[in-house]
Amino acid sequence: MEKLTFYAVSAPEKLDRIGSYLAERLSRDVVRHRSGYVLIAMEALDQLLMACHSQSIKPFVESFLHMVAKLLESGEPKLQVLGTNSFVKFANIEEDTPSYHRRYDFFVSRFSAMCHSCHSDPEIRTEIRIAGIRGIQGVVRKTVNDELRATIWEPQHMDKIVPSLLFNMQKIEEVDSRTGPPPSPSAADKEENPAVLAENCFRELLGRATFGNMNNAVRPVFAHLDHHKLWDPNEFAVHCFKIIMYSIQAQYSHHVIQEILGHLDARKKDSPRVRAGIIQVLLEAVAIAAKGSIGPTVLEVFNTLLKHLRLSVEFEANDLQGGSVGSTNLNSSSKDNDEKIVQNAIIQTIGFFGSNLPDYQRSEIMMFIMGRVPVFGTSTHTLDISQLGDLGTRRIQIMLLRSLLMVTSGYKAKTIVTALPGSFLDPLLSPSLMEDYELRQLVLEVMHNLMDRHDNRAKLRGIRIIPDVADLKIKREKICRQDTSFMKKNGQQLYRHIYLGCKEEDNVQKNYELLYTSLALITIELANEDVVIDLIRLAIALQDSAIINEDNLPMFHRCGIMALVAAYLNFVSQMIAVPAFCQHVSKVIEIRTMEAPYFLPEHIFRDKCMLPKSLEKHDKNLYFLTNKIAESLGGSGYSVERLSVPYVPQVTALFPSGKKPHKPRHKHKDEDRLSRRKSIVDTVSIQVDILPNSIPSDDVVSNTEEITFEALKKAIDTSGTEEQEKEKRRLVIEKFQKAPFEEIAAQCESKANLLHDRLAQILELTIRPPPSPSGTLTITSGHAQYQSIPVYEMKFPDLCVY
Repeated sequence: MEKLTFYAVSAPEKLDRIGSYLAERLSRDVVRHRSGYVLIAMEALDQLLMACHSQSIKPFVESFLHMVAKLLESGEPKLQVLGTNSFVKFANIEEDTPSYHRRYDFFVSRFSAMCHSCHSDPEIRTEIRIAGIRGIQGVVRKTVNDELRATIWEPQHMDKIVPSLLFNMQKIEEVDSRTGPPPSPSAADKEENPAVLAENCFRELLGRATFGNMNNAVRPVFAHLDHHKLWDPNEFAVHCFKIIMYSIQAQYSHHVIQEILGHLDARKKDSPRVRAGIIQVLLEAVAIAAKGSIGPTVLEVFNTLLKHLRLSVEFEANDLQGGSVGSTNLNSSSKDNDEKIVQNAIIQTIGFFGSNLPDYQRSEIMMFIMGRVPVFGTSTHTLDISQLGDLGTRRIQIMLLRSLLMVTSGYKAKTIVTALPGSFLDPLLSPSLMEDYELRQLVLEVMHNLMDRHDNRAKLRGIRIIPDVADLKIKREKICRQDTSFMKKNGQQLYRHIYLGCKEEDNVQKNYELLYTSLALITIELANEDVVIDLIRLAIALQDSAIINEDNLPMFHRCGIMALVAAYLNFVSQMIAVPAFCQHVSKVIEIRTMEAPYFLPEHIFRDKCMLPKSLEKHDKNLYFLTNKIAESLGGSGYSVERLSVPYVPQVTALFPSGKKPHKPRHKHKDEDRLSRRKSIVDTVSIQVDILPNSIPSDDVVSNTEEITFEALKKAIDTSGTEEQEKEKRRLVIEKFQKAPFEEIAAQCESKANLLHDRLAQILELTIRPPPSPSGTLTITSGHAQYQSIPVYEMKFPDLCVY
């Protein structure tokens, strides 16, 4: 061997003839089953291959590969292993120049077949499979370092290599890689265990994948999992995709996520457990990809998941409607539970993905999800609910709000306007999301996630009388100008939502706890002196509603409202630290503890609490009194004039212009509740000041005439029916809430002309044509004051009307 090696190195041009001769001898010996001579020939070829690196080695390599192919084609396991070992040695040699004509199609096919060996002897079977895996690893190493390496990534090769590796990886009995990347195998395991060796080869293959061939390497994984039904249970599928996500380059992660989404679409009609298995795999992939680059697939992920959430709810609704008695009913119940597994998996994936996004992307996803929540009376949501029915629509509302709750968890905005823009807040506080206690709970929890910017919510958990709020160590900052502006614009909307939420008949303890937390968070995060006064007015209004009970609430709910008011006033009195206010609240709570414990949260929300028969006969010392509160706050510099005005929830524009409102669940209750409220339009008045211009001051007549909208309406049209009046009132409300300011100004100009004629009748004066615009008109609505509107100056003899 030494002489032959020396001769070959000295005369490399002879390598071709040496290789041809050895190949001819080896072929003859293989056919004649002369294993000893075969071993000698392969040993000679291996040593020559390792010793010679000249340009003349190319023809010799062809003879060498031909001999290896002969060994792999033989039926003897020892020869197959021998040929594999020789090929692996050859694969580790780095050639100086690429070979443009050499192909490895035969070796890919043969090594893949060896990976599926079914030899009767377990030891020989394992040995052949290990040889096949090592051969594939050799092919991969050889081709990826070659100039023609793209050939190995062709689908016809990947469809053989990847399933062969996965087939051997399935033999891993237990995989636990939840806390991080799957553990790398040790050197000893690589040589002895086909599963570990296959996993290592799979990692190496994926690690060498590039942008153009990533999909070719991933798609055979789906085919293998489908063929072997490995989505349910999906432990192996999860393990495979963890390996994929940790092995590929981070910037290619979104390709894998796109492939999973595409496969989910392709299998959308499969059983719920299969879809749930795919979604759980997506969750694991997203969990890894979210830590790095996730590419342009953010909205695609959410859009696809929301589409499948709707499909799942639709399947569930169809099963419930189509269920019958007997065994079919049991199957329907089982499918229903399976669909819930799918829905929970989707929500968990949405929440996890959303919570790992940067804030700017998370706010977009919040708007994206909110835009798909079905809100009756509008067409702004983009999710098709035509096939769901009422039950399915309620179900999809709950699912989407749960998704939104997970996305908003941990979101910290610098200003509340960023977290709760009008386009998000309006549908969130829609009456359509108040028809069920669970929906109301989810809405409040979403608001808490967005309002609680200093992590105070955990300290406020559970409704109770807090002896000393200072012990909670509440974190708060000075209210910024943007937050103050937000409360001026949207405060009434929040108050109204809390007010109506307290008066729902299906409230449970959790609803009252969340309402209390809402009031407390507004106090901490958004309350200046004006907001504190408004919140106290709201609390007193809730107390009055519980006492008067216009809504015919059960006694438990009335006592629950009283307990909520007590807990909140106890909290706010200590937060603003006005001693007289704290003393009044503490005194009322002390009297309640002795005489009416059912008015306190610690008692009313306890099992088997004794309830009173009525509230009308109770002593006024059990209630929080407006005059006492006003007196205590007035002494500390608060502007308490508004405390004397009872809080009345303003009727906001509940649906966009041109849309019909959704028929309420309790029509009579909602109509009665609205009829008892004072409309915004009732408070809108147009004040016309008649100022002295050219006459002495002692001749001045009464200088102000107040004409309300009701008076004008009666003067213009008294023939309308009650239904027409309600419709007109609704249209005017919408106009003032949603119309552009310029449109309102134009409308007021026309109103000014009507006033012109009306005042002429009242004052019996001759009016000249109006000249150029001048003067202002002020419109007030409740506590809000809109900016001045220019109107025409209308001249009378000796009088000037503005």
